[in-house]
Amino acid sequence: MNVARLLRWESTLALVLIAEFIFFATVSPYFLNVWTLSDATFNFTEKALVALPLALLIIAGEIDISVAAIMALASVAMGLAAAHGFPTSAIACVGLATGLAAGAVNGALVAVARVPSIVATIGTMTLFRGLAYAILGDRVLKDYPHSFSMFGQGYLSGPVSIELALFIVCAIAAAVVLHLTASGRRIYAIGANAIAARASGVAVDRYRFALFVLTGLFSGLASILLTSRLGSTRPSIAQGWELEIIGMVILGGISVWGGKGTIGGVVLAAIVLGLISFGLGLLNVPGIVMSVVVGALLIAVVAIPVASERWIAARTARANAAHPQ
Repeated sequence: MNVARLLRWESTLALVLIAEFIFFATVSPYFLNVWTLSDATFNFTEKALVALPLALLIIAGEIDISVAAIMALASVAMGLAAAHGFPTSAIACVGLATGLAAGAVNGALVAVARVPSIVATIGTMTLFRGLAYAILGDRVLKDYPHSFSMFGQGYLSGPVSIELALFIVCAIAAAVVLHLTASGRRIYAIGANAIAARASGVAVDRYRFALFVLTGLFSGLASILLTSRLGSTRPSIAQGWELEIIGMVILGGISVWGGKGTIGGVVLAAIVLGLISFGLGLLNVPGIVMSVVVGALLIAVVAIPVASERWIAARTARANAAHPQ
């Protein structure tokens, strides 16, 4: 195994994941139970589902800060639909449609109105969350049909939850699109140099719009799962999740400058963050300590490969200076 491969994000994250398993299996007698590990997946699947299209969006050189607010607005829309007696299938469609519409708003602002994505989505983050509070206020909606709970609480087979199965399918699909299709190559090209990509005939604005719509759609999907799992709707649902989801993407090795990253890295980052939160919870570690540990992990995983690359480059430069050709 060469040094370049060892320095890849995926290798680093895989080592962190192995270390997590060893540590938590040693300190907690319950950690390796198959149903315990199944419960652990609920800590990351909903966020990770949103992280998949967001990774594509960031690779294309854009960002969406409004994903958690879209989840809240979609949840409120579903809660109102349930209160009016809509069946489970219609409630789910309302959640997806709300996410799709919110993503289209973001896409139009960026691709049509030319508003910088970080500015546009900070604005829509406030707008969507504000609408959720304006519509619902202090109320909590719980009038969901019993069958609605299957999305966030059901199991496909044995310990494999519907959420986990859905995430696996979506992760494979995202990896195929990004790494094995012409569309994936165009997404990388847009993030690396949008002007050159446009000059090469890539429909840059169309791709940007589509990626924002896709991110909104997946935010609606995650909202269905989260609302189903909680069994209720509040305007504060998924509060602060946008930073956790973006952190998951960045930890997965997606460059904030665009043009670099893999879906595999995002999947590993999601599992790493999900298991560390769940494992610390098993040990009754306070939430503030969890935040410190996760923050330190983010810094370490980001800093170690960069420091290693610089050390190897410096060592190579010294070797070349000592033994010139």
